[in-house]
Amino acid sequence: MSNGAAIAPPRVEPLSRPRVIWEICLVLAISVGQSAVYSLLSLIRSALATTPLGDQQTQLNPSRDKVAFWDVLYQFLDIFFSLAIVALVVYLLWEPGTNALRRIGLDFSRFGRDLLRGLLLAAVIGIPGLALYAVGRILGFTVAVVASPLGAAWWTVPLLLLSALRAGLTEEVIFVAYLTDRLSRLGWGTWGIIFFSAALRGLYHSYQGPGAIAGNFVMGVVFAWCYRRWGRVMPLVIAHTLLDTVAFVGYPLAAALWPGVFVPHK
Repeated sequence: MSNGAAIAPPRVEPLSRPRVIWEICLVLAISVGQSAVYSLLSLIRSALATTPLGDQQTQLNPSRDKVAFWDVLYQFLDIFFSLAIVALVVYLLWEPGTNALRRIGLDFSRFGRDLLRGLLLAAVIGIPGLALYAVGRILGFTVAVVASPLGAAWWTVPLLLLSALRAGLTEEVIFVAYLTDRLSRLGWGTWGIIFFSAALRGLYHSYQGPGAIAGNFVMGVVFAWCYRRWGRVMPLVIAHTLLDTVAFVGYPLAAALWPGVFVPHK
Protein backbone atom coordinates (compact mmCIF):
# COMPACT_ATOMS: atom_id res chain seq x y z
CA MET A 1 0.00 0.00 0.00
CA SER A 2 1.19 3.53 -0.78
CA ASN A 3 0.86 4.80 2.82
CA GLY A 4 3.00 1.92 4.14
CA ALA A 5 0.25 0.51 6.38
CA ALA A 6 0.65 -3.16 7.26
CA ILE A 7 -1.91 -5.62 5.97
CA ALA A 8 -3.62 -7.44 8.84
CA PRO A 9 -3.42 -11.24 8.65
CA PRO A 10 -6.71 -12.99 7.91
CA ARG A 11 -8.71 -13.98 10.96
CA VAL A 12 -8.75 -17.72 11.55
CA GLU A 13 -12.12 -18.94 12.74
CA PRO A 14 -12.11 -21.89 15.18
CA LEU A 15 -13.41 -25.16 13.83
CA SER A 16 -17.09 -25.63 14.53
CA ARG A 17 -18.26 -28.64 16.50
CA PRO A 18 -20.13 -30.26 13.54
CA ARG A 19 -17.08 -29.81 11.31
CA VAL A 20 -14.78 -31.46 13.87
CA ILE A 21 -17.17 -34.40 14.23
CA TRP A 22 -17.44 -34.86 10.46
CA GLU A 23 -13.68 -34.55 10.06
CA ILE A 24 -13.02 -37.23 12.71
CA CYS A 25 -15.54 -39.59 11.07
CA LEU A 26 -14.03 -39.08 7.61
CA VAL A 27 -10.43 -39.50 8.81
CA LEU A 28 -11.30 -42.71 10.64
CA ALA A 29 -13.34 -43.96 7.66
CA ILE A 30 -10.34 -43.81 5.34
CA SER A 31 -7.69 -44.95 7.82
CA VAL A 32 -7.56 -46.78 11.14
CA GLY A 33 -11.33 -46.84 11.66
CA GLN A 34 -11.85 -48.66 8.39
CA SER A 35 -9.14 -51.15 9.30
CA ALA A 36 -10.70 -51.65 12.74
CA VAL A 37 -14.05 -52.59 11.16
CA TYR A 38 -12.45 -55.12 8.82
CA SER A 39 -10.33 -56.46 11.68
CA LEU A 40 -13.39 -57.00 13.87
CA LEU A 41 -15.22 -58.74 11.01
CA SER A 42 -12.18 -60.96 10.54
CA LEU A 43 -12.29 -61.95 14.22
CA ILE A 44 -16.02 -62.72 14.03
CA ARG A 45 -15.48 -64.82 10.90
CA SER A 46 -12.62 -66.69 12.59
CA ALA A 47 -14.71 -67.31 15.72
CA LEU A 48 -17.56 -68.73 13.63
CA ALA A 49 -15.27 -71.05 11.67
CA THR A 50 -15.16 -74.75 12.46
CA THR A 51 -11.40 -74.59 13.00
CA PRO A 52 -10.49 -73.53 16.58
CA LEU A 53 -9.05 -70.05 16.91
CA GLY A 54 -5.73 -71.39 18.15
CA ASP A 55 -5.31 -73.46 14.98
CA GLN A 56 -5.80 -70.51 12.66
CA GLN A 57 -3.17 -68.09 11.43
CA THR A 58 -2.88 -64.64 9.91
CA GLN A 59 0.05 -63.25 7.98
CA LEU A 60 1.74 -59.91 8.45
CA ASN A 61 2.82 -58.09 5.29
CA PRO A 62 1.66 -60.83 2.90
CA SER A 63 2.95 -61.07 -0.65
CA ARG A 64 0.93 -59.06 -3.18
CA ASP A 65 1.95 -60.89 -6.34
CA LYS A 66 3.73 -64.08 -7.40
CA VAL A 67 6.08 -62.10 -9.65
CA ALA A 68 8.84 -60.53 -7.54
CA PHE A 69 8.93 -57.17 -9.37
CA TRP A 70 5.19 -56.56 -9.02
CA ASP A 71 5.17 -57.81 -5.44
CA VAL A 72 7.77 -55.29 -4.26
CA LEU A 73 6.15 -52.52 -6.32
CA TYR A 74 2.69 -53.13 -4.88
CA GLN A 75 4.03 -53.36 -1.33
CA PHE A 76 6.02 -50.14 -1.72
CA LEU A 77 3.00 -48.30 -3.13
CA ASP A 78 0.84 -49.61 -0.29
CA ILE A 79 3.29 -48.13 2.23
CA PHE A 80 3.48 -44.87 0.26
CA PHE A 81 -0.27 -44.33 0.12
CA SER A 82 -0.65 -45.23 3.80
CA LEU A 83 1.91 -42.56 4.67
CA ALA A 84 0.02 -40.13 2.43
CA ILE A 85 -2.96 -40.50 4.79
CA VAL A 86 -0.67 -39.69 7.72
CA ALA A 87 0.48 -36.59 5.83
CA LEU A 88 -3.16 -35.64 5.26
CA VAL A 89 -3.90 -35.89 8.98
CA VAL A 90 -0.88 -33.71 9.80
CA TYR A 91 -2.12 -31.23 7.20
CA LEU A 92 -5.53 -31.12 8.90
CA LEU A 93 -3.80 -30.36 12.19
CA TRP A 94 -1.89 -27.48 10.60
CA GLU A 95 -3.08 -23.99 11.54
CA PRO A 96 -1.84 -20.58 10.35
CA GLY A 97 1.03 -19.37 12.49
CA THR A 98 1.73 -22.81 13.98
CA ASN A 99 3.79 -25.82 12.98
CA ALA A 100 1.69 -28.98 13.34
CA LEU A 101 4.73 -31.27 13.44
CA ARG A 102 6.26 -29.25 16.25
CA ARG A 103 2.93 -28.93 18.06
CA ILE A 104 2.40 -32.71 18.24
CA GLY A 105 6.10 -33.37 18.82
CA LEU A 106 6.85 -35.15 15.54
CA ASP A 107 10.22 -33.52 14.93
CA PHE A 108 13.88 -34.04 15.81
CA SER A 109 14.28 -31.10 18.21
CA ARG A 110 14.55 -33.46 21.23
CA PHE A 111 15.57 -36.65 19.48
CA GLY A 112 17.96 -37.85 22.19
CA ARG A 113 15.32 -37.67 24.91
CA ASP A 114 12.66 -39.03 22.55
CA LEU A 115 14.88 -42.00 21.68
CA LEU A 116 15.47 -42.88 25.34
CA ARG A 117 11.77 -42.64 26.09
CA GLY A 118 10.97 -44.71 23.01
CA LEU A 119 13.38 -47.44 24.06
CA LEU A 120 11.87 -47.48 27.55
CA LEU A 121 8.33 -47.70 26.18
CA ALA A 122 9.32 -50.48 23.79
CA ALA A 123 10.71 -52.51 26.69
CA VAL A 124 7.75 -51.82 28.99
CA ILE A 125 5.20 -52.77 26.32
CA GLY A 126 7.14 -55.33 24.28
CA ILE A 127 8.16 -57.82 26.96
CA PRO A 128 4.69 -58.19 28.57
CA GLY A 129 3.14 -58.14 25.10
CA LEU A 130 5.26 -61.05 23.96
CA ALA A 131 4.36 -62.96 27.13
CA LEU A 132 0.66 -62.26 26.58
CA TYR A 133 0.90 -63.50 23.00
CA ALA A 134 2.71 -66.67 24.13
CA VAL A 135 0.05 -67.36 26.79
CA GLY A 136 -2.69 -66.75 24.27
CA ARG A 137 -1.14 -69.20 21.84
CA ILE A 138 -0.69 -71.85 24.54
CA LEU A 139 -4.29 -71.45 25.71
CA GLY A 140 -5.56 -71.40 22.12
CA PHE A 141 -7.41 -68.07 22.06
CA THR A 142 -4.90 -66.15 19.95
CA VAL A 143 -4.44 -66.56 16.21
CA ALA A 144 -0.92 -67.50 15.08
CA VAL A 145 0.71 -64.43 13.53
CA VAL A 146 3.04 -65.37 10.68
CA ALA A 147 5.60 -62.87 9.40
CA SER A 148 7.29 -62.82 6.02
CA PRO A 149 10.38 -65.06 5.75
CA LEU A 150 13.56 -62.99 5.81
CA GLY A 151 15.26 -64.90 3.03
CA ALA A 152 12.56 -64.33 0.42
CA ALA A 153 14.53 -61.59 -1.43
CA TRP A 154 17.10 -58.87 -0.80
CA TRP A 155 14.41 -56.21 -0.48
CA THR A 156 12.41 -58.09 2.13
CA VAL A 157 14.08 -56.56 5.20
CA PRO A 158 14.04 -52.95 3.88
CA LEU A 159 10.34 -53.30 3.08
CA LEU A 160 9.65 -54.76 6.52
CA LEU A 161 11.48 -51.83 8.13
CA LEU A 162 9.38 -49.40 6.08
CA SER A 163 6.25 -51.30 7.09
CA ALA A 164 7.24 -50.98 10.75
CA LEU A 165 7.75 -47.24 10.33
CA ARG A 166 4.44 -46.97 8.51
CA ALA A 167 2.65 -48.71 11.39
CA GLY A 168 4.33 -46.48 13.97
CA LEU A 169 3.43 -43.26 12.17
CA THR A 170 -0.09 -44.32 11.21
CA GLU A 171 -1.21 -45.54 14.61
CA GLU A 172 0.50 -42.99 16.83
CA VAL A 173 -0.24 -39.91 14.75
CA ILE A 174 -3.91 -40.83 14.21
CA PHE A 175 -4.83 -42.83 17.33
CA VAL A 176 -2.99 -40.53 19.72
CA ALA A 177 -1.97 -37.11 18.40
CA TYR A 178 -4.89 -36.45 16.04
CA LEU A 179 -7.67 -37.86 18.23
CA THR A 180 -6.28 -36.09 21.32
CA ASP A 181 -6.40 -32.75 19.50
CA ARG A 182 -9.81 -33.18 17.91
CA LEU A 183 -11.61 -34.83 20.83
CA SER A 184 -10.25 -32.13 23.15
CA ARG A 185 -11.93 -29.55 20.92
CA LEU A 186 -15.19 -31.41 21.46
CA GLY A 187 -14.80 -31.08 25.22
CA TRP A 188 -13.79 -34.66 25.98
CA GLY A 189 -11.87 -35.24 29.19
CA THR A 190 -8.37 -36.71 29.37
CA TRP A 191 -9.36 -40.24 30.34
CA GLY A 192 -12.28 -40.32 27.94
CA ILE A 193 -9.87 -39.57 25.09
CA ILE A 194 -7.32 -42.09 26.35
CA PHE A 195 -9.85 -44.93 26.68
CA PHE A 196 -11.49 -44.19 23.32
CA SER A 197 -8.12 -44.16 21.57
CA ALA A 198 -7.07 -47.38 23.33
CA ALA A 199 -10.35 -49.15 22.52
CA LEU A 200 -10.04 -48.22 18.85
CA ARG A 201 -6.45 -49.50 18.83
CA GLY A 202 -7.61 -52.79 20.36
CA LEU A 203 -10.28 -53.22 17.67
CA TYR A 204 -7.68 -52.35 15.02
CA HIS A 205 -5.76 -55.48 16.04
CA SER A 206 -8.76 -57.70 16.83
CA TYR A 207 -8.07 -59.96 13.83
CA GLN A 208 -5.32 -61.52 15.97
CA GLY A 209 -7.74 -62.61 18.69
CA PRO A 210 -8.92 -61.54 22.16
CA GLY A 211 -5.37 -61.51 23.54
CA ALA A 212 -4.32 -58.92 20.97
CA ILE A 213 -7.34 -56.77 21.79
CA ALA A 214 -6.43 -56.73 25.49
CA GLY A 215 -2.72 -56.19 24.87
CA ASN A 216 -3.21 -53.35 22.41
CA PHE A 217 -5.81 -51.72 24.64
CA VAL A 218 -3.26 -51.58 27.47
CA MET A 219 -0.63 -50.32 25.04
CA GLY A 220 -3.06 -47.65 23.87
CA VAL A 221 -3.73 -46.47 27.43
CA VAL A 222 0.00 -46.25 28.21
CA PHE A 223 0.90 -44.52 24.94
CA ALA A 224 -1.94 -41.98 25.12
CA TRP A 225 -1.13 -41.21 28.76
CA CYS A 226 2.55 -40.68 27.88
CA TYR A 227 1.56 -38.34 25.06
CA ARG A 228 -0.57 -36.25 27.42
CA ARG A 229 2.32 -36.12 29.88
CA TRP A 230 5.17 -35.47 27.42
CA GLY A 231 3.33 -33.58 24.70
CA ARG A 232 5.34 -35.39 22.04
CA VAL A 233 4.37 -38.22 19.72
CA MET A 234 7.92 -38.98 18.55
CA PRO A 235 8.74 -41.33 21.48
CA LEU A 236 5.59 -43.31 20.68
CA VAL A 237 6.51 -43.56 17.00
CA ILE A 238 10.02 -44.73 17.92
CA ALA A 239 8.71 -47.32 20.38
CA HIS A 240 6.07 -48.63 17.98
CA THR A 241 8.52 -48.82 15.09
CA LEU A 242 10.97 -50.76 17.26
CA LEU A 243 8.25 -53.15 18.43
CA ASP A 244 7.09 -53.87 14.89
CA THR A 245 10.67 -54.18 13.64
CA VAL A 246 11.24 -56.91 16.22
CA ALA A 247 7.93 -58.53 15.28
CA PHE A 248 8.52 -58.38 11.52
CA VAL A 249 12.25 -59.11 11.37
CA GLY A 250 12.76 -61.12 14.57
CA TYR A 251 9.73 -63.35 14.12
CA PRO A 252 11.37 -66.01 11.90
CA LEU A 253 14.09 -66.54 14.52
CA ALA A 254 11.51 -66.78 17.32
CA ALA A 255 9.45 -69.23 15.27
CA ALA A 256 12.51 -71.43 14.80
CA LEU A 257 13.39 -71.34 18.50
CA TRP A 258 9.83 -71.82 19.83
CA PRO A 259 7.70 -73.36 17.08
CA GLY A 260 4.99 -74.59 19.43
CA VAL A 261 4.06 -71.01 20.29
CA PHE A 262 4.62 -69.16 17.04
CA VAL A 263 3.02 -71.59 14.58
CA PRO A 264 -0.50 -73.04 14.55
CA HIS A 265 -1.18 -76.10 16.69
CA LYS A 266 -1.25 -79.41 14.87
